Amino acid sequence: MTFTTLITGASSGLGAEMARQLAALGQDLVLTARRTDKLDALKAEILAAHPERRVETYALDVTDEEAVTRVFEEAKGALGRLDRVIVNAGLGKGAPYGKGSHYANRQTIETNVLGAAAQTEAAMAIFREQKAGHLVLISSVTALRGMPKSMATYGATKAFLASLGEGIRSEMLGKPDLDIDVSVIYPGYIRTPMNEKVEQKTKFMADLEPGVRSMVEAIEARKVKALVPAKPWVPIGAAMKVLPLSVVRKML
Repeated sequence: MTFTTLITGASSGLGAEMARQLAALGQDLVLTARRTDKLDALKAEILAAHPERRVETYALDVTDEEAVTRVFEEAKGALGRLDRVIVNAGLGKGAPYGKGSHYANRQTIETNVLGAAAQTEAAMAIFREQKAGHLVLISSVTALRGMPKSMATYGATKAFLASLGEGIRSEMLGKPDLDIDVSVIYPGYIRTPMNEKVEQKTKFMADLEPGVRSMVEAIEARKVKALVPAKPWVPIGAAMKVLPLSVVRKML
């Protein structure tokens, strides 16, 4: 039976590139996003390159809990099972606190925390029923320490994902009857449409294809935690955890 992977937030950026690379590895895909026109274009692109693959697409706003449950169940029914769910959909809006723009922080929290929790709930319900599965949570290196200004909320939401993943993994360690793996991926700075207008002065920015390749390699290896690309983020991540906040602030 072909391995099946569901990816949320798959219409562009990290999600779309993960879809391309996982299809090339022989996996059937379920792709979700709010923008179905881009999903349809991505599906056509993948099937042109890999006509033997199966790609199902669904419109999905991850902040709609009922829709998340329904789409995940429909996808499982269509493909027979879901072997992996990649919780990737996210929002990068933010504003410094006390500046009157909390709506941006609230929207990011709703998507990155409540939306991620809804996806995790739906995925784990399916995995428990199947007694097997692979939950992948896309966090960020910004989760390792508190971020300043407009990045404060984004980093905090990604720290939530990291802690959530570890909590579920801890539970699964005590359930030998369930073959459920949990991976938390911490991407560094990878160029996507979200940040394509940012000048290359951003430190340590990786191009999309090689950056996502490092993510896919970690996912396929079912790593418990992975800072990617490993160079330079493994040593930088280790330093971030112990250096004074004033130094971390200048590093990133």
